[in-house]
Amino acid sequence: MSETKVKDEVEVIEEQMKIQSVEIKFKEEIVTYAEPILFTGGSFPVKNEKLVLIEPRITPTEENPYQPSQCDEAFLLNIHLKTHQRAHTRGKLYQCRQCDKAFSWNSNLIKHQKTHSGERQYHCSQCDKAFFHKYALLGHQIAHTGEKPYQCSQCEKAFSQIGNLINHRKTHTGKKPYQCSQCDKAFSYKCNLMTHQKIHTGEKPYQCSQCDKAFTQKVNLISHQKTHTGEKPYQCSQCDKAFSRNSYLKTHQIEHTGEKPYQCNECEKSFLYKSVFMVHQRTHTGEKPYQCGLCDKGYLQKGNLTIHHRTHTGEKPYQCSQCDKSFSQRGNLIKHQKTHTGEKPYQCGKCDKAFSLNDSLIKHQKTHHGMYPYQCN
Repeated sequence: MSETKVKDEVEVIEEQMKIQSVEIKFKEEIVTYAEPILFTGGSFPVKNEKLVLIEPRITPTEENPYQPSQCDEAFLLNIHLKTHQRAHTRGKLYQCRQCDKAFSWNSNLIKHQKTHSGERQYHCSQCDKAFFHKYALLGHQIAHTGEKPYQCSQCEKAFSQIGNLINHRKTHTGKKPYQCSQCDKAFSYKCNLMTHQKIHTGEKPYQCSQCDKAFTQKVNLISHQKTHTGEKPYQCSQCDKAFSRNSYLKTHQIEHTGEKPYQCNECEKSFLYKSVFMVHQRTHTGEKPYQCGLCDKGYLQKGNLTIHHRTHTGEKPYQCSQCDKSFSQRGNLIKHQKTHTGEKPYQCGKCDKAFSLNDSLIKHQKTHHGMYPYQCN
């Protein structure tokens, strides 16, 4: 077929398409596009306004049976690989009008637009959760059955959704392909890198409507909002404690077993919580990553730096509701509030005195040991 004839056929197709969509058939799968696409080179067999494209064959490897040659993503199913490969060749033609996101496929743009409208048309029949997409609902419903059909071949962990298993496998390889351009941290998942980058920008897009707090992640906002409602749907089966998040409940349940899975290699200490363990390790290295920008002090934890900053600003955000006193730390407010209630939960074991603060009890106990010989009567 001559170049002129091919050009004429393309012009005819474009004229017929105009506002209509065309279907492009990739073997068994048909994807519908909302606008014409310009193709260069090759021949265009036309039948019923369908353009048939033949993709190059990818040679599979034993480790990743379906792996593209242009990036390091791998897929369990060949059809998922083929869908992914088109993103490399097509670019992102479909732009969201409400934000700066763009997509390779019109169907993905339509799904994304639902996040702006807030429309969650797929409702769970067993709880009050609703989802933007049907597949998300189907994945959620497995959580009610307790079924975890996707078993890791390298440990005993199992998952209700195959995507979670694929993500989990990366923890065994130690592979962290997503590198932060502003520090030396790297991540197994792109979403974790994107969340981390907000630390550098200071961006906190998720604002609480009931107070002035804002968050980098939506899940943290949802958890925070429960502090306003007092909702604690996750109940411990071994005691009367309840929690606003399932992750908090799981961490608490370890307390009943007495297990401390995080062992320090430098000393004999072990820890229940990974976050506490990581802070402890800094006591051995001397690392103080949280540096004050107004003086030369550094801290092991970000929370301690936040409290220290208030000594420079004079900020006292914790206000007593029963008097005009305010405090720079929440713990000090809680202690102060006991002076209004008259509560004295700290009882001396050697006499009948009781105290509202544990610090006061400790000081008092020293009088029994003769550590304060000059006692006021």
